[in-house]
Order: sequence, then structure tokens, then C-alpha cells
Amino acid sequence: MKLTAQEEYGLRCLLQVARQAPAGSDKVLSIRDVADAEGLSVDSAAKILRVLRQVGFVTSERGAAGGYRLARDAATVPLAEVLHALDAPLYDASFCEGFVGQQPQCVHQTSCAVRVLWRTLEGALEQALSGLMLADLLFDVPAVERRIDVHRVAVKA
Repeated sequence: MKLTAQEEYGLRCLLQVARQAPAGSDKVLSIRDVADAEGLSVDSAAKILRVLRQVGFVTSERGAAGGYRLARDAATVPLAEVLHALDAPLYDASFCEGFVGQQPQCVHQTSCAVRVLWRTLEGALEQALSGLMLADLLFDVPAVERRIDVHRVAVKA
């Protein structure tokens, strides 16, 4: 699996805010603080934080002492929701349209083993990410590894 830069940095920036300015706290985290912590330019961090604010994961306060705070408790934020907000799903219905060869449409519309593979993988990923919350990534990496047992992820294609 390959994450986009927007997904990777978006999740990292959200984790920075969750660690340092959790929901309900008086603290806020500036764009510069997020950028410095993640090795991003201020412009890149600002763009990512704007997206996170627009979809409701963070709130912002304006002004010289302003910044960002997590909008809701990290234990209530599924990772699947975060990644969907940051970018498109791993597989969507239009995926196959990009690989039609010289035909105007895919010649495997009715029985495509590749399409079933991508749908199955998307389902497994969605199931795993829906069971993990942002809070799971904050402090206890071994717990996350224990919770994701890919051999037990059941997917209905």
C-alpha cells in the first residue's frame, strides 16, 4: 500500500495537534510549531491544517497567540475517517477506467479478477482502519500492532 503525501503528513500533523493541544484543553498549537515538528514548510503545514479544519478534525483560533486544537476527543476519531478526508480511497469505481488499453472501456466489465482483488484489499484496509482511533497512535505503538492482526481481518467481497 502506498499513502499519498497528503495522507501521511495530514495524519502526522493531526497527531501533533492531538498530542500537544487535545480537545477541551486551553492550549493551541501554531502552524510553525506543527511545521517544525514534522519538518514541513509553514505553507505546507498551513494547507494541511486548513483541510483538517474544514473537515472538522481541528478548530482554530486567530491572532498572534492563535493556533489549532483537536476538535474532538482522539478516542472518537477513526483513522479511516481521517484518511478518507485527506484523500481518495485506495480503490474506487473509477480506478479501472484508467487502465482500459486502446478500448473506450474495460473489456473485463463482467468478470475481472483484478477488480475483485482491489475491492477486497480496500475492504480489509477499511475494516482495520475503522477499528483504530487517533488515540491509539498517540502513545502506544505496540498496542496498535496487537490490535491489527491482518490474518484475522475478515472481508466480504
